Amino acid sequence: MATLRDIKRKIDAVKKTQQITRAMNMVAAAKLRTTQQQLDQFVPYATQLTEIMNRVAAGVEPEGFPLLMAHEEVVKVELISLTADRGLCGAFNTNLIATADKFIQEKEQEGLEVSLTQLGRKGRDYFRRRKRPLRVFHEGMLNNPNYGDASALGQEVIDLFLTHEVDEVYVCYSEFINMVTQRPVVKKLLPITPETMEEEEQELLEYIFEPSREGVLNDLLPNYIKLQLLECFFQTAVSEHAARMTAMDNAVNNCKEMVRDLTLVYNKARQAAITAELMDIVGGVEALKK
Repeated sequence: MATLRDIKRKIDAVKKTQQITRAMNMVAAAKLRTTQQQLDQFVPYATQLTEIMNRVAAGVEPEGFPLLMAHEEVVKVELISLTADRGLCGAFNTNLIATADKFIQEKEQEGLEVSLTQLGRKGRDYFRRRKRPLRVFHEGMLNNPNYGDASALGQEVIDLFLTHEVDEVYVCYSEFINMVTQRPVVKKLLPITPETMEEEEQELLEYIFEPSREGVLNDLLPNYIKLQLLECFFQTAVSEHAARMTAMDNAVNNCKEMVRDLTLVYNKARQAAITAELMDIVGGVEALKK
């Protein structure tokens, strides 16, 4: 049976853990606010760019634009897998890795070769344990999502697609739904598939292009890919901070319950010890009387 000193030591240890998890919860909350503000500022721009791209692409033949053209035969696909660098965020990394791994297995069952670009240490560690080679590994990109990193990676996969080193490009990221729900998603990046628009909607707004529709689209398509990646970065970063904040909040509550339960055990043990001492004293007094 644990002594009073052992129970007191456990209570102190749990209280220290509670302080650490509360601090991590506050840090995650601050990072969440900052990254979510960046995402909220970015989304209107990305939405408008997507709408413009769809309108411009609707009036051209895809044959003149390699990023719109599907390769005749799909042999090799590229997957950009996003995970966090650190843990302590619940099932966030596990769900992302499981989604990416399932996608890879499905493509390989179709007879396709899968090339893997991994962002985040947790994903790298998982695939390394399973002896799966990585084409490229990047660390720290999701700590501070920015256009420079997204642009460099976007241009890299564009070059792979244009030189036919890969035939399709996908990204596995976490879509932020709310504080409780973050959904792993696999999205196709290349070739680009513009959304079709109704004729009435297309006629509502016509653009005047300078120098030409084709010239504008040639500049627009690479930027569209890079901004799609940046949005995936933002979505995954916000999801990570939300998941970590929720996990640390649960940890704080669990620590409170453990402290309460251990304190109850401590008080009962202390009461039992005092009762035992009193019984010894009473027994001694009775013995002296005899």
